[in-house]
Amino acid sequence: MDLITWASAHPGSTFLLFLLGLFLLVLLSKWIRYIPNTRVGIVEKLISGKGSVKTGLIALNGEAGFQPELLRGGWHFLMPFQYRIHKVPMVTIPQGKIGYVFARDGMELPPTQALASNERARDFKDVRAFLAAGGTKGPQRQILREGTSAINLAQFIVLTEDQLYYLPMDRSELETFQKMSAIIAERGGYRPIIIKGTDDVVGIVTVHDGPSLPSGEIIASTVGEDPHATETYHNNFQDPDKFLKAGGQRGRQLQVLVEGTYYVNRLFATVEPIAKTVVDVGTVGVVVSYTGDVGADLSGDEYRHGELVHTGERGVWNEPLMPGKYAFNTYAGKVLMVPTTNFILKWTKGEVGSHKFDENLTEVSLITKDAFEPNLPLSVVVHIDYRKAPLVIQRFGDIKKLVEQTLDPMVSAYFKNVGQTRTLIQLIQDRSNIQQQSGDQMKAKFEMYNLELQEVLIGTPNSGTSGGQIEQILTQLRSRQIADEQIETYGRQEKASLKERELREAEAKAKQQTVLTESDIAITIQSNQGKAEYARAQQEANRIQTLATAEAERNRITGEGEAKRIKAVAEGEAERAARVGIAEAMAIEEKVRAYGGPQFQLTQQVMNRFAEAIEKGQLEIVPRIQMAGGGQTSGGGSLIENLLGLLMTTKLAETTGVASERDPLIQAMRDDLKRRMQQEVKPA
Repeated sequence: MDLITWASAHPGSTFLLFLLGLFLLVLLSKWIRYIPNTRVGIVEKLISGKGSVKTGLIALNGEAGFQPELLRGGWHFLMPFQYRIHKVPMVTIPQGKIGYVFARDGMELPPTQALASNERARDFKDVRAFLAAGGTKGPQRQILREGTSAINLAQFIVLTEDQLYYLPMDRSELETFQKMSAIIAERGGYRPIIIKGTDDVVGIVTVHDGPSLPSGEIIASTVGEDPHATETYHNNFQDPDKFLKAGGQRGRQLQVLVEGTYYVNRLFATVEPIAKTVVDVGTVGVVVSYTGDVGADLSGDEYRHGELVHTGERGVWNEPLMPGKYAFNTYAGKVLMVPTTNFILKWTKGEVGSHKFDENLTEVSLITKDAFEPNLPLSVVVHIDYRKAPLVIQRFGDIKKLVEQTLDPMVSAYFKNVGQTRTLIQLIQDRSNIQQQSGDQMKAKFEMYNLELQEVLIGTPNSGTSGGQIEQILTQLRSRQIADEQIETYGRQEKASLKERELREAEAKAKQQTVLTESDIAITIQSNQGKAEYARAQQEANRIQTLATAEAERNRITGEGEAKRIKAVAEGEAERAARVGIAEAMAIEEKVRAYGGPQFQLTQQVMNRFAEAIEKGQLEIVPRIQMAGGGQTSGGGSLIENLLGLLMTTKLAETTGVASERDPLIQAMRDDLKRRMQQEVKPA
């Protein structure tokens, strides 16, 4: 018979069945438990045959209490009324954040430890393994990085920036964990340490756990420097257990953090950013170390001014830091900047050099030979060899102390001695010589202090306790100088007047220079022209003489040739004329006889000749001139008669061959006829 049939047969039993079902449902809910996948179940055992936990919080052997194992997501079958399940969220650490762990159960912390060691007990996800490895209760050195973890929050409390993961057990616990979280937040512990290269800073680490420093030490030395020693290398304080195992000590550390990202437990160590040590160009950094081994003094037994040691040892390092940037821990020592370029120290009130070494210096008070008390302003140019910079710091501590405690009294005493040997006027007038001598004499003294004196510059003395007496003396010197300058001026003016007179004379000459020049040029031209004419005359005379000689020679030769020709022609002509004359004479004689006698024949020939002359000369028939026929010439006849007589004589001479046209008689007759014609011919 089934249950339904039985219930229908017994109507009063329905309520009993309902109660039975409800009991079974409650029993089932206690037996089967469901855990979401986003959470974990912390098992608390309520009933156990082994009794309760005797020590600690976690029941490792099946006792009643919190069990070390967790229930993950899904259905779980448990004995009813024996277990209590606490559902808690899984622990999530965001990207770039850090989680801190606090253990409720474990071994007690040693008195020398501030945080629990996780050298062996490192697994926070396995409570049993953690406790079995000797895990210690309290805040842990190991931190949690990014990710989600299933952690038993009955054993471990996890503190993050956004949330507190824990299983509440007591109200006072919350206040404790909130204070712990506030300390971590104040130290910036929920975020990693990020040192940027652009910030030019280094991180000074202070460790808050581990053995204390020995007495007399102020800073912990570097440990775990060998990267090959992996069992002791602490990865820049990110592994506290390895740091302490390598001999790390509590307190400020010599090692610094440079650029990078570091996940450091801020409960274990805090980091203070400080600026890098920058050594500028023109300076060196002398290191005075407060820590390190005690080294031998390198300055020698005769040098009793401090300890000069090797780099890394305690004291003044013998090698300075050259220009650059250094990750130097200023808590472990100090770097004193020493200029390697020339710097000026001014003993002048109100004036300070760029390095400010002379800000407490004033003018040197003097007492001169003539009892004046002027103040003397000075400037001294000094150079420090960079190799000797550690010696200077070793001896004086710093440059300012060197200036105030050594150079100031030395320079002041020197110039006070100089002032006592000279009067005020000498002090003013001999400034250049004093400046040169002081530079030469004080160089040796400066070298005793490892300094190089470059130059001493002396200013003009000014009034000290003597009031305006220096101004009076200077006024007198100015008046004296003005008088000297006036004498010089008058002398130069006198020379200038002489030069002016010479100038005026030169100007007058210059004005007449044109005329003088023109006359000189004219004289030169005329002289040149005379010389030229004389030369031309000589040349012309020579030419004429040459031409005359040539012409005479030519005429001589021509005359001789012409004479020979004429002689030959004359002889031929005479022969011909004789023969023709004879023939003509015979003919004429015959003609004369035929025409009526010689007188008629002569007249006819003359007229024929005369007609031919008129025809050939194209003479006018009517004459333009008229001859006076009535006058008598010196020859005793008329012009016509004379002309006819000349013609007849000429013709007769030709006919007879007695004379020619060149006969002197005929030539004389012609000349006489020409003269008579000139006398008797009158205009028509």
